[in-house]
Amino acid sequence: MVVMRDVAIAKSEFVPDQKAITKVQDFQELPELFEYCSLPQIVQYVKCFTGPNIMSMHTMLINKPPDAGKKTSRHPMHQDLHYFPFRPADRIVCAWTAMERIDRSNGCLVVLPGTHTGELKQHDYPEWEGGVNKMYHGVRDYDPSLPRVHLTMEKGDTVFFHPILIHGSGMNRTAGFRKAISCHYASSDCYYIDVKGTTQENIEKEVIELALKRYGVEEILLKDAWMAKGRLVQGERINL
Repeated sequence: MVVMRDVAIAKSEFVPDQKAITKVQDFQELPELFEYCSLPQIVQYVKCFTGPNIMSMHTMLINKPPDAGKKTSRHPMHQDLHYFPFRPADRIVCAWTAMERIDRSNGCLVVLPGTHTGELKQHDYPEWEGGVNKMYHGVRDYDPSLPRVHLTMEKGDTVFFHPILIHGSGMNRTAGFRKAISCHYASSDCYYIDVKGTTQENIEKEVIELALKRYGVEEILLKDAWMAKGRLVQGERINL
């Protein structure tokens, strides 16, 4: 698994006795957490988007920290497809479940309804004064006047959304960590693409640099990273 820490409080204990872990990603090897991805209450809706052959492609346990005053607990507006080298987008879906009440005070999700019908846009690091967390890329060009919906959720509520939907989350203005769990699913009938020469080339470059620095792995492509962490949830593993 990958453990992430907020850039502003990585070396501190913002809340006594609680290390500043922002997110745990890629928990597919941890049975207790991965059980979430196969819950019948989740999968019954996922298969409406993916069909019967369901892959778990990306897992996250999100622990949004109290903002340290630099607004780094925000997540820039983005499209999840920016990170995914597989298509078609219409066979990919995210399930995002609140582990406690989540509202604007602790940084709920905010979405731009209808943007899932658009195209994948260019993403880069936003130029935020307080810095930005690793791989928190944001949409470079979108209409900020578009209507926004803030998703107030109770514990156990789950939202399902398309990978082209523009979304993000605000600051956590409370004294506690805000917790949620999510999984990105895809049909195993999906296929990998070469991202060279596309708007996704920058994220592949960053993944290559990270693989070399952290693991000493050379000659890796973005799709190789996703192939390694994809897991079959239901049906047959075909392409992914």
